Amino acid sequence: MAKKRATATRTKGAAPAAGSVRGGEAVPVVGAREPCPCGSGRRYKACHGREAAHAVTELVKRPFEGLPGECDWVALRELVPAATAALALKDPLPEGVPSVTLGTVLPMAWPGLRRDTGAVLLGLQSDTASGDISRDLADTLVRALTAEPGNPVEGRRKAPDGPRLQDLLDLDAAFVPEVHSGFEFWLEDAGTATGEVAASLERANQAAIPTVRLTGVEAAYWCETPEKNHLRWVMPHAEETLLDAMARLHVAGASSLGEGTRLVGSFRAHGLTVPVWDLPVGMGADEVEKPAAAFGERLAETLSRTEPLTAEERRARSGFMNRQITLS
Repeated sequence: MAKKRATATRTKGAAPAAGSVRGGEAVPVVGAREPCPCGSGRRYKACHGREAAHAVTELVKRPFEGLPGECDWVALRELVPAATAALALKDPLPEGVPSVTLGTVLPMAWPGLRRDTGAVLLGLQSDTASGDISRDLADTLVRALTAEPGNPVEGRRKAPDGPRLQDLLDLDAAFVPEVHSGFEFWLEDAGTATGEVAASLERANQAAIPTVRLTGVEAAYWCETPEKNHLRWVMPHAEETLLDAMARLHVAGASSLGEGTRLVGSFRAHGLTVPVWDLPVGMGADEVEKPAAAFGERLAETLSRTEPLTAEERRARSGFMNRQITLS
């Protein structure tokens, strides 16, 4: 799981331009110690760079909102070790680029990679320079499409006014994650890995937590750990409404996924809520499918209820809130 990040403070939309307007044009972004392009004679960081620094710290609360499969984008960003998904662009692919694939993590934590074949890999769990993950990923994608084959795309600090993923991707195309047991997708032929490449791949595979995406419900991921298994389910519902429904179900004795399972709390990630269940060791993903689908039906019915919570339901809701962890 990716590291915890600061709680979001900006809901959506473009951040302000990097610099003030100078003669009708925005001041370009340059290195922090370079002279400011406005001609003031001061270093950029002490002049218009202050505004740029402020802009990149303003966070977009739901960076993947509007993308097909928003809940799965959040899961692949925060919860899933090894997964890929084919990406379709609005515009035709440039000549020499046969495909674009999203990956959770790339070798050396590169933001992007252009394979020898010209295919593009985009790393979702790479560090980002601004508060808008979607805009940072779009910047990496644009540069990867024109990078020389066989080269990674490095991270960079950029002006916060470029396109977002929502501007580049085909919003009518399905987003279908494929979860992998390891990181062999780093290489077009993992069987040819030798030396340090093979050793790096082996280390990454050993650290990956076994994870499976359920097929009967959307954006629910089973994972296996030494002490117990878990189900982590990214949900699109408004947080307040979802917490009310979860509290009602808990008090009614309907929040578990069967014998030996327990709803233990939730994450908050990129504007969405992720309930988490503890599962017994040995309870596999296939065994969770049916009870998860049944819970989904109970939840759908309960979400429509609008009467005030009872005292017991309010206590249950408060307990969920106290156990909630913010990842982003």
